[in-house]
Amino acid sequence: MTAPLSVRDASRRAGDVLVEVERVVVGKHDQLEIVLAGLLAKGHVLLEDVPGLGKTLAARCLAQALGLDFARAQFTPDLLPADLTGSFIYDQRSGDFEFRRGPVFAGLLLADEINRTPPKTQAALLEAMQERQVTVEGRTFALPEPFHVLATANPIEHEGTYPLPEAQLDRFLLRVSFGYPSADEEYAVLTGRLDRRREEVALDQVTDAAGLVAMQEAVEGVDVDESVGRYCVALAKATRAHPQVLTGASPRGSLALVLVARALAVLRGRDYVVPEDVKAVAVPVLSHRITLRPELWMSDASTDQVLATVLSTVAAPATLEPV
Repeated sequence: MTAPLSVRDASRRAGDVLVEVERVVVGKHDQLEIVLAGLLAKGHVLLEDVPGLGKTLAARCLAQALGLDFARAQFTPDLLPADLTGSFIYDQRSGDFEFRRGPVFAGLLLADEINRTPPKTQAALLEAMQERQVTVEGRTFALPEPFHVLATANPIEHEGTYPLPEAQLDRFLLRVSFGYPSADEEYAVLTGRLDRRREEVALDQVTDAAGLVAMQEAVEGVDVDESVGRYCVALAKATRAHPQVLTGASPRGSLALVLVARALAVLRGRDYVVPEDVKAVAVPVLSHRITLRPELWMSDASTDQVLATVLSTVAAPATLEPV
């Protein structure tokens, strides 16, 4: 059993993970910080962006630095649930059926292009994400602890895709976009590849699965003042009353705000949450949990714009000082 970690030790170790990953994933500190906060909050993350921006690379590097078993499942229209969960195979030597585990039995699973597989297979993955177990032919198998999913989706290609319904999107703790790098950052990517003289990337392992669990337990000890908790509730409630919104964030959204804000506080070396933590995670936590009115499809309205308005109109509590 791993010894409990203090918030300070958890913050230091998480910072080392970020430093190691940023040796390869250049210019994405804020995005990587949010993704790592999602993992520390015991959640799953949807990486939604155009191809070629480092989503797969970031997932692989995080798995290496965190010391987690890594598996990648390429989602295609013909992928079956058993291809993810595994299935029973007849063993001629023993004369019995043996369960062969699928890629979902990993510490960190990269679900690549999750919107390219049919809803039945998507549902099999989302069930594993929620229950941390899979059931095959009436037998239940527990997934490893910790178990996290980083799923990728291409938001600009719709032909041959199966978009995740809002109810299933809500199962992801965060939705993060990396965005294009600056010219200097893109040049750093080029020189980094040339200097390595190979495509493969090898990073030092900072911690292991038990260490990640210890960091997650340290996050549970972070204090959340009542004023901050009510601020999270007010933000979620404001999305429901916004005139451009058809369906606002549910109570799961306000809970997600608190959970990720606590993890971000640890990453920033604090054992208490401040309103700035909540503001920093509001868009990735809530943007996929609200639905705009259908008549706005021809306009420039977006969930990010709605949240920007909400953040500017809902009064935040005064910045807290440590007790």
